[in-house]
Amino acid sequence: MAGRYTPRTVLAHLIQRRNQTYSEIVAEFVELGGTITERHLRRLASGERAGTTPQTRRTLQRMFGKPVEELLAPYVPEQAGQMVPASASSGRITTGNEMEVLDMAASRARAFALAAQTGLGSEAMEQVYDDVRHVAKAYPQRPLPEILGQLVETQDLVFALLESRQRPEHLRQLYFLGGVTGGLLAKASHDLGNPHAALTQARTAFLCADNADHHGLRAWVRGLQSLVSYWAGNPHDSVRYAQLGAGYAEQANSTTSVWLPVSEARAWAALGNADATRAALERAENAWTSVQDDDLDEMGGLCTFGRNRQLYYAADALAWLPGEVDTAERYSRQAVDAYTDQSHPEWAFGDAAGSHAAMAITRIANGELDGAADAIAPVLGLPAERRINGVVHSARRVHQALRQSGRADDARELQEEIETFTRTPMQSFPR
Repeated sequence: MAGRYTPRTVLAHLIQRRNQTYSEIVAEFVELGGTITERHLRRLASGERAGTTPQTRRTLQRMFGKPVEELLAPYVPEQAGQMVPASASSGRITTGNEMEVLDMAASRARAFALAAQTGLGSEAMEQVYDDVRHVAKAYPQRPLPEILGQLVETQDLVFALLESRQRPEHLRQLYFLGGVTGGLLAKASHDLGNPHAALTQARTAFLCADNADHHGLRAWVRGLQSLVSYWAGNPHDSVRYAQLGAGYAEQANSTTSVWLPVSEARAWAALGNADATRAALERAENAWTSVQDDDLDEMGGLCTFGRNRQLYYAADALAWLPGEVDTAERYSRQAVDAYTDQSHPEWAFGDAAGSHAAMAITRIANGELDGAADAIAPVLGLPAERRINGVVHSARRVHQALRQSGRADDARELQEEIETFTRTPMQSFPR
């Protein structure tokens, strides 16, 4: 048709042939039980975005009759005669999974509630909070491929709302949620082994924290920057970020006032500074006397810092120091015990794995190779989707401890198991 742009993807071509607006497509998408923003749909159609949730993939396939991989492929004009856009069939959902059907219905209700208002009302604002809270709680406990699509779409929704006209009283709340989602995506980028992307997300998250004027959120983002730098092998930067956040944490009196000094302790330990490590661990413990949960802590999951994580961080820090073997062994034992109950709200598979790795390192230092093998065994048994960056690095630290123990020949089999484990980190999830 004259005057119409050449579509970049098959999806864009099919939308163009329907002679519908993107807002009409979104409305139809919602009718089929999906949830998507117009901005997200446009980015998919333009080829700027390839990541989608399973629900989005299913709904797009129902609308257009083609797998998402084909819909997002570059459009070749010669194929135009073969492209037959499927109208939205009214077939019934036959997944056989009642919980999945209920989730789809809830997503449809959510999308309708948000789309039906020209400006966010209290109910819609609570829905956005609910979305962010859900991902924050799920993040430490579920494999990243299961939640990353939802996290990206949630950030996309928050940014789209910020870019549209909102009531002044909602702007601060949206910037707060933008900071949280940005922080979670910084952690996701780190978990996938991309520290550059992680720090980019963190900078945007800190900007949102500034616009929200939220001291606890500012401190939390600094904690994430310290974490990313620590695992990227930049302990000086890790110390710097932890110290940059200390003033905000002191004003917030949230659990970040524990997280930042214990993060600083790990970085000092990696640098071999035992005195600074012990001093930072003491500050972290003393901070509990004045901690009061703020609205960020109330998000739960990755947004708060509990006693169990403190035990793990302390064990991880002290495991670096040859003179602290006994103390490190005690902390690692307590941390492993703390993460035994997978139903506990604070349970996190990454921190549980790190606790086991710290225990293995202390046992190697004590000459207990069999005990070290027992300690690291649960880590080496993790499926690929849970082999996040920090877990793989923790396993490598155990390998390094074995090399430096002087008993490498006795531990050859364990070293080979670790090498096999670290060669197969978490793979990219299907697009």
